[in-house]
Amino acid sequence: MEGSVCVAGGGPAGMVLGLLLARAGVEVTVLESHDDFLRDFRGDTIHPPTLDLLRDLGLGERIEAVPHTSLRTLEVVVDGVRLRAADLRWSGRSHEIWLMPQWDLLDVLAEAGRAYPSFTLHMGTRATGLVRDGERVVGVEVEGPDGPGRVLADLVVGADGRRSSVRDAAGLELAEDGVPVDVLWFRVDRDDEGLPDTLGNVGRDLVVTIPRIGYHQTALLIPKGGFDQVRAEGVERFRDRVVAVAPFLAPGIGRVTFDDVSLLDVRIGWAPRWHRPGVLLIGDAAHPMSPVFGVGINYAVQDAVATARAVLAAGGPAYADECVLAAVQRRRYLPVRGMQQMQRVVHAVIGRRGGLPALPPRPLLHLAAAGPLRLTPPLVGRFVGSGFRPERLDF
Repeated sequence: MEGSVCVAGGGPAGMVLGLLLARAGVEVTVLESHDDFLRDFRGDTIHPPTLDLLRDLGLGERIEAVPHTSLRTLEVVVDGVRLRAADLRWSGRSHEIWLMPQWDLLDVLAEAGRAYPSFTLHMGTRATGLVRDGERVVGVEVEGPDGPGRVLADLVVGADGRRSSVRDAAGLELAEDGVPVDVLWFRVDRDDEGLPDTLGNVGRDLVVTIPRIGYHQTALLIPKGGFDQVRAEGVERFRDRVVAVAPFLAPGIGRVTFDDVSLLDVRIGWAPRWHRPGVLLIGDAAHPMSPVFGVGINYAVQDAVATARAVLAAGGPAYADECVLAAVQRRRYLPVRGMQQMQRVVHAVIGRRGGLPALPPRPLLHLAAAGPLRLTPPLVGRFVGSGFRPERLDF
């Protein structure tokens, strides 16, 4: 394979792309702006196609050794009635979703990448600009532990997130949809061992509870720009809102203060164009996703697989002209936009003026759970678990 690649961003998209290319003998340099991966990432959901990919890469035993929670069904509680929202039996070959801190996943990918001599990972090094030869991008300006420098490459891939510096430097625009909700993100210590895992809790509010080992990563959905009002109402009112919908959080919620709460400014965006000569965007740099359905990691990894396949099929990065890069966007654009449109539908429901829609009477919920809603979980599981056009390791 001729040529080299520089990947800006050491998240799931960047690390998987680097690993796939190095595995094929391509010289690849991955730039990660932080000194380590140990940060409380918002995305920690590993979907079946990503699990399938990791196992196909021979990383099954390593990833299984990392502490995680696995779910084969996704359940919600609506006004006290437990409903099975999704069954993953038709999703991928793994048939389950794993909940794992993203830093653990990235550590496994970094270790696997370093096993290949053509893989280089620079920590604490961020992309600050692009190097050009005429109209073509031929490298990255960087700032690292040793000061400013350059990394030259035949192909630059921007996998540096929703605030991508590569996207800005390339002059690629980002369009955004208005989203009517924000998310308050916090941890609540677990004291519910033995209870069924519940991802969604719906009442007067919507509370998401992601079961991790020792705690729930918890999200309270609020109207866009509403955090100041939540603060003004006081921490006791905030705690009461959470427990009213998810009472199993009561033992640990008293230890949560506003200092423990992070605001996630929810946005959906997409770059109408992902590429210019010598540079390509993938993952959140190309299409920031909403946290709805937890598909961010999966879609970023699928972008990486599609990119690696296209680059290798072209004969290597030296031959990855704009036709090759455009083909990656064509392959991934409709699956991404399809999922984003589904996310918009959910936003429209949960972010409607006046709050959540009125809930059906409990007898009707019980009747639905015993009848019609028993038929839909496998279909929902296929959609949520695999998404549109999941990629496979076929190269």
